[in-house]
Amino acid sequence: MLIIPVKDGENIDRALKRYKRKFDRTKTMKTLRNRKQFNKPSVTKRAQNIKAKYVQRIRTAEEQG
Repeated sequence: MLIIPVKDGENIDRALKRYKRKFDRTKTMKTLRNRKQFNKPSVTKRAQNIKAKYVQRIRTAEEQG
C-alpha cells in the first residue's frame, strides 16, 4: 500500500503527481502484466538478449559519430 502524506495547504495535483511517480517506481503494473501469463525462462532470456543487442548497437552508433 502506498502512503502519500499531504501537507497542509499543499495542492492536490502535486500530491497526485507524487503518488503517480511513486506508483511507477514500485513497478506494480509491470509485475501484474508479467503475472497475467506465463513466459518460459528461455523466452524471457531471449527477449533480454535482443534488447541488450539493440541498446548496444545504439550506443556504438553514438560513439562512432
